[in-house]
Amino acid sequence: MTQFDLDHLTQTVHKAQALKRLLESEFDALKQQDLTTFETLQAQKLEILHFLSSDELLEKIRAHTDDQDKAAATVVIWDQVVTLMSECRDLHRRNEILINHKLETIRGALQTIQSPDPLNSVEIYDRLGKLRPNRNRNPMGDA
Repeated sequence: MTQFDLDHLTQTVHKAQALKRLLESEFDALKQQDLTTFETLQAQKLEILHFLSSDELLEKIRAHTDDQDKAAATVVIWDQVVTLMSECRDLHRRNEILINHKLETIRGALQTIQSPDPLNSVEIYDRLGKLRPNRNRNPMGDA
């Protein structure tokens, strides 16, 4: 494996580590509702994802795994990348859940504010986070 190839694979590991740190920062920004930081992180995330998904990178990985001398070192480094990307996937899902929860909260608040029905009440969740049926509401046919 040439030094350039090793450097490229090492850079891939560093980019995957950077993505992991970025996703953790993204979660913190979401929790604190710091939209400015969140927006800044999106540009950085796109740059990292562009690098990690480039055809050039995939071609180099394929070329190294075909060469027996290079395959062992490439597999070890690539395993690190795959492990990091798996962790990043889980972090991304966590961030997505938080975003969706915040959006649902906002939608509920807007619906309550905009509702012309004075009997409309707030939805109630049980301890498991499941929506409880509203017992005060009458079905349309019973009114």
